[in-house]
Amino acid sequence: MSNKALVVIDLQNDITKNYKGIIEQVNKAIKWAEEKEMHIVYIKHFNLSEKTRTFKPDTKGAELVPELSVVSENIFEKSKANSLTSEAFAGFIEENGIEEFYITGADATGCVKSTTYNMAKAGFKVRVISDCVTSYNLKKVDEMLKYYEDKGCEVLPLAEYMNRGE
Repeated sequence: MSNKALVVIDLQNDITKNYKGIIEQVNKAIKWAEEKEMHIVYIKHFNLSEKTRTFKPDTKGAELVPELSVVSENIFEKSKANSLTSEAFAGFIEENGIEEFYITGADATGCVKSTTYNMAKAGFKVRVISDCVTSYNLKKVDEMLKYYEDKGCEVLPLAEYMNRGE
């Protein structure tokens, strides 16, 4: 395994229906990452607050979407926007010497934003696959892609990563 990981963030049943616009590309990214012997990681968000109705542990809404290609058992749970707050995920990163991340998933203005920002701040190389990220508000996606770049992340479509032999 390489020191790289493809991370799929919050593609769960309770997420925006807009995931359907990226799911084919995400699955293509998973296949590509597999071929490149990257770690493939799935992050699931759980709402632990009593007042919320979505992303509740042990519900259908918290399950990964059925169209998603799940090719590893590296599935980590978080209850905050930043995926690095998952102790199990942070331990997995350290244990496997992962230094470079390719980010996919939802929500561009929430968990993807927080995760990319905190990974870049921690000194990791962060690459956001632009056509593998969505949001509740599709009008915000371009703004978020610019935000990621401004925070030190590389942002390119999947085809460009594939074509340059990443």
